[in-house]
Amino acid sequence: MMIGKATAARSSICDADASSIRVHGHSLTEDLMGVKTFTDFFFLSVTGQMPTNQQRYFLDVLLISIAEHGLTPNAQAARMTLAAGPDALQGALAAGILGCGTVILGAAEDCGKLLTEAKARCDEGTPRAEAARALVAEAAAEKRHLPGFGHPLHKPEDPRTTRILSLTKERGVAGAHCAMAEELAAAVTEARGKPLTMNVSMAIAAVLLDLDFPATMIKGVPLLARAAGLLGHLAEEQKHPIGFLLAGKAAEAIEYVPEGADT
Repeated sequence: MMIGKATAARSSICDADASSIRVHGHSLTEDLMGVKTFTDFFFLSVTGQMPTNQQRYFLDVLLISIAEHGLTPNAQAARMTLAAGPDALQGALAAGILGCGTVILGAAEDCGKLLTEAKARCDEGTPRAEAARALVAEAAAEKRHLPGFGHPLHKPEDPRTTRILSLTKERGVAGAHCAMAEELAAAVTEARGKPLTMNVSMAIAAVLLDLDFPATMIKGVPLLARAAGLLGHLAEEQKHPIGFLLAGKAAEAIEYVPEGADT
C-alpha cells in the first residue's frame, strides 16, 4: 500500500559507478574533495546549488552558534546512552538527536513559519510593524507561546543572536526576515511592557530565509550542528565517563511518592 502522492522513481542527488561518484552533477573526488568545504557540500546536498560566499559564511556562523550549549537534556541523554552501550556510538548520537524537539533546537523551524507568515502579510500590503503587532496579539489571545522569544539563561539578550544580527548588518545581508524579527521583538516589548529575549532560533531562521535557504529545511541546520556538538560530548564521555553519574544524580533529585499518597 502506497501512502501519499506517488512521484517519478528518480533522485537527482547522487549517482555512483565503479570509478566515479557524482553529487548533483559534481564529481565527488575532483570537484568537491579538496576543493569545497563540508558547509559547501551540505548546502549543495539540500539545495542542489553551490552556496554563494555570503551563504557559505553565514551557514558556518549559524552552525557554530547552535552546535554546543553545555549539558543540555539531549547531551545528557546521549552520554547516558553511551554509558549503557559503549559499543554503540551511533545509538548514543541518535538518542541525543531524538531529544531535539520544539523546546531544544526545533524552535528554529517554528520561527521560520512565523516569519514566513509575517512576510506574507506584508506582501499583501500590511505594514511591517502592524503585521508584527497582530501576530503577537494573536498568539497572546490564543495563549500560544511565540517562538523565538524567551530563554531560561540568556537575559536580557542572547549573545548568539546579538552576534548574528550584527554580522548580517556588517555584511549587508539583513533583509526582510531579519527586519521582521526585530519588529516582532519590538512588538513583544510593547505588549509586555518590558523586553523578552530574542533567542538564537529566531536569528537562525531569519538569516536562513534572507539567504534563500529552503524554509522546510531550517530545522536541518540546528540538527546538523548539534550532531557535531553531541559527538564532542561522546568523545569526552569515552575518556571521562559521567553518564552513570548523571543518571544517579537524577535519581537522587527525584522523590519517590507512592501513588495516591498526599504530596
